[in-house]
Amino acid sequence: MELFFPIAIPVVILLLACIREVKQYERGVKFTLGKFSSMADPGWRLVIPIFQKMIKVDIRVKAVDVPDQEAITEDNISVAINAVIYYKIVDAGKAVIEVENFYYAVMQLAQTTMRNTVGEFTLDKLLKSRAEVAKQIEQSVEQTTAQWGIDVSSVELKDVVLSAELKRTMAKVAEAERERKAVIIQAEGEVIASENISKAARTLAEAPGALHLRTLQSINDISSDQSNTTIWMVPIEVLRAVEKISDKLDKIGK
Repeated sequence: MELFFPIAIPVVILLLACIREVKQYERGVKFTLGKFSSMADPGWRLVIPIFQKMIKVDIRVKAVDVPDQEAITEDNISVAINAVIYYKIVDAGKAVIEVENFYYAVMQLAQTTMRNTVGEFTLDKLLKSRAEVAKQIEQSVEQTTAQWGIDVSSVELKDVVLSAELKRTMAKVAEAERERKAVIIQAEGEVIASENISKAARTLAEAPGALHLRTLQSINDISSDQSNTTIWMVPIEVLRAVEKISDKLDKIGK
């Protein structure tokens, strides 16, 4: 027993020094004598010092905030865009072996891809179809990151920043467009109104007595308010009728 304890204590200490804990959201990449040997799942794993080394990789979804990137659109307009990229490690071995720093690599790749993708769209298309632009950026980034064992789940464009001068120009264009539409609507209304007036005039001219009825209706509307001053305008038909009556009376008198 006296010999057992002096031997057991160093063995226990050595054993504890060899244990590495891999959390549920991590995966361990184990190297033996500098070569990749195995993957370590969550739990306590044995790593022999000096001969073995284990690198733990977080496999949770990560959000990368890509800062403003200056880019030129297809119609040669300078804009600044920023985005958020969501990705996760699906193969920890590749993420450690194939690229030195996968976080930095994804950030740089996203910045370059964003600038290149914006150059394929006009400004109007960029502003109206953000989802399409984001999808194209996602597909382009994922083509490269797949080789690193990284899956890009989503890309979201946060904002498209325009210069103050360009904003003023766009505001003037929008105002001119609204004025153009207003003029068109007013002209269309005048055309419809003139057609209706012309149709009403033909109806009154073709129907016997219609003009007199319309005159009486107008007089009735005007006389509903006693404060109104009315001016009687006698239709030409009435004057002709009076002339005919006068001529007949003259013939009878003769």
